[in-house]
Amino acid sequence: MESSYRRRKQPELVKRTLIDEAAKLAVREGLASVTVQAVSDAAGVTKGGFIHHFPSKKDLIDAVFGELLEAIDDDIDARMANDPEPYGSFTRAYIDSVFQNNLCTKGGQWAPLTISALTDPYLRDLMASWIEERARRHNETDGDTHLRIARLAADGIWLAHLYKIRITDPEKLRSELLATTRKAHAERKNQDTLTRIGHCPTTQV
Repeated sequence: MESSYRRRKQPELVKRTLIDEAAKLAVREGLASVTVQAVSDAAGVTKGGFIHHFPSKKDLIDAVFGELLEAIDDDIDARMANDPEPYGSFTRAYIDSVFQNNLCTKGGQWAPLTISALTDPYLRDLMASWIEERARRHNETDGDTHLRIARLAADGIWLAHLYKIRITDPEKLRSELLATTRKAHAERKNQDTLTRIGHCPTTQV
């Protein structure tokens, strides 16, 4: 273990260690286990050292949860950058992120933190704000109702997985959800709607 002198000379390393140990505790034992004492002990620092970097437990949770959202942001942005079709690109990236980072890894490394957001009002507000901000940012390409439904469906499938509800073919579900995000699908859907209400344009021969 590093000496206290060495840690004092590397404040950013201490801060990084506190965040990492808090995340490990939350993943392993749940968010309630993240206390000042537990994190200080795991990081090998005094309570005074903890408070120097994070005046309260809430400040530390903010940092941990902020990194979670930043990691999700980076993953989604990288997927969007590789998508040649702008329409629905955020929704496809979101669906792929949910399936590949969560379903394929038994709920995902950060699952306990995101589950905590369902029951903790403060974390729930943070998650809701992140979702709303991303939706506003991509409203031009991903604002259609059926795209919002596709994202909500992905969330529902992930929650079903966490609750150990048997999902027989997640890859098929993923493929079918992704298919609904394509512009061609939206155009066919609109054409079908026009046909049903009797306003389908007459084709000129």
